[in-house]
Amino acid sequence: MLVLSLITLALATIAAYLSIKTQEEIFKVGMAGTSLISGLLTLWFAPWELKVLIVIIPLVLDKIFSKSREHWTN
Repeated sequence: MLVLSLITLALATIAAYLSIKTQEEIFKVGMAGTSLISGLLTLWFAPWELKVLIVIIPLVLDKIFSKSREHWTN
């Protein structure tokens, strides 16, 4: 189950990246929809460990980047 959740999470990430980088409107909408559906499926079927990681990683990265900004502004 974890492997399938990681595959749909990777698919959602790739689709989101492609929807941001492409210039064609139809392809952009299709990739955004694919990303949204894959992301929701990942959150619905993922084990709780993966859900915790999805929530924790942005929080940790924000803390690291805020400390980095403090270091460069002082």
